[in-house]
Amino acid sequence: MKPTLLVLAAGMGSRYGGLKQMDGLGPNQETIIDYSIYDAVRAGFGKVVYIVREYFKAQFEQTVREKYSGVRCLDGSPLEFVFVTQELDKIPAGFTLNPERQKPWGTAHAVLMAADVIHEPFAVINGDDFYGRDSFRILGDWLRAHEGQEGVYSIVGFELDNTLSESGGVSRGICSYSPDGILEDIVEHLDIYTEPDGVVRGNNSSTGDRVVLDGKALCSMNMWGFTPDYFRRSGEIFRTFLEANISELKKEYYIPYAVDCMVKAGEARCEVLSTPSRWFGVTYQEDRPAVVAKFQELADNGTYPSPLYEKK
Repeated sequence: MKPTLLVLAAGMGSRYGGLKQMDGLGPNQETIIDYSIYDAVRAGFGKVVYIVREYFKAQFEQTVREKYSGVRCLDGSPLEFVFVTQELDKIPAGFTLNPERQKPWGTAHAVLMAADVIHEPFAVINGDDFYGRDSFRILGDWLRAHEGQEGVYSIVGFELDNTLSESGGVSRGICSYSPDGILEDIVEHLDIYTEPDGVVRGNNSSTGDRVVLDGKALCSMNMWGFTPDYFRRSGEIFRTFLEANISELKKEYYIPYAVDCMVKAGEARCEVLSTPSRWFGVTYQEDRPAVVAKFQELADNGTYPSPLYEKK
């Protein structure tokens, strides 16, 4: 069984100031998504589903198909690509969109857009985050091991120290889990950074307090593993969400919220998978030079070939 990789690439990157998804950061103008695809293929994935916006879908799809035309899966078959759009009006029948709303419905809504094209265990990642090859290997193995199961999901947890930005505070969901690695809660913390005294602190979104955080705590970087039954369960929760929020202008339907609802209802459990990989990304425009330098280093030390893909 070859799992599918679902890439969330519809975001604008408001803090970054442009389409991070198409920004060339590698030594040969490779994007962060390029590295994710490379790692996923070597971890045994067989299909990539992109969630994009309609206004840049054509350009994005053309670029992707040209760039990956020669990529083969581990079994030698061509890597498959599907492109799906997320738009505000893609909501269940019976609901009327507030005409003043401009903000997308969130990551869990984006995942639902792929319900008709994914029928196997799948991973979800952000298009502008570098997760590292170990993360894809760990998640790929987990997905293959859970083929045919229902109500068992996973999240890849990164050590907080491995996810901070040198350019400013970041928001991270800190995972709480049982001794046997079952997710119990994700608490969002805002404006996390290492303060002058060398201690990592962040603002607990639930209490508003600024608290000391353990640098080894596992946090969510939106890297999930799901079996196909997730779509049905999440779709039901989304309808309930809309009943309460259809007139709202900014509230969003996020993946952690959907999973939390399933867990609390006893419909699912979520395993926390720890990865040794160091995350990096371009939250701020100021992050870009450091990310460019990191990709150059990974090419120089042979971790990745350069160029990443041979031009046809």
